[in-house]
Amino acid sequence: MKSYGLIAVLLAGFLAGPAIHAQQASAPAGSTGQCKDGSYSNHATKKGACSGHQGVKEWYGDASGKAASPAATETKSTAATAAAPAPAAPAKTAAPATTGKSMPQPPATQAPGGGPGMVWVNSSSKVYHCQGDKWYGKTKSGSYMSEGDAKAKGYHGDHGKACS
Repeated sequence: MKSYGLIAVLLAGFLAGPAIHAQQASAPAGSTGQCKDGSYSNHATKKGACSGHQGVKEWYGDASGKAASPAATETKSTAATAAAPAPAAPAKTAAPATTGKSMPQPPATQAPGGGPGMVWVNSSSKVYHCQGDKWYGKTKSGSYMSEGDAKAKGYHGDHGKACS
């Protein structure tokens, strides 16, 4: 009985492999994954790749973030399918490839002032940044003050971290 089950799993894996490869072959060049809404992502990693597109449906890249070759992906997909067979999903009409959102970067120049014992308070987000932080003195709206004054006025440290 076990041999019939094993044969069925292997057969399902071999039949699903070409369908997965065909789906990747229809993906736009340079895409590293497909989102659940049918659009494609060209992000280097899964993190945030399909943000705003209902999450990642299928990832074509490997764990290091590089796009896997179709042959390597097919081998991985076939092995995964053999372990846990799943029905193939019907193909959806592809939406145009999305461009990845990049994290905002602080301006190159720091606001004049500051110094030892001073924090930069971002008045729009109610967050203060310590000296040496990439946002110290560089947000659009803010001012320098002591960390004690910032806490007293209801501000909190960046990611909950205190400076002293």
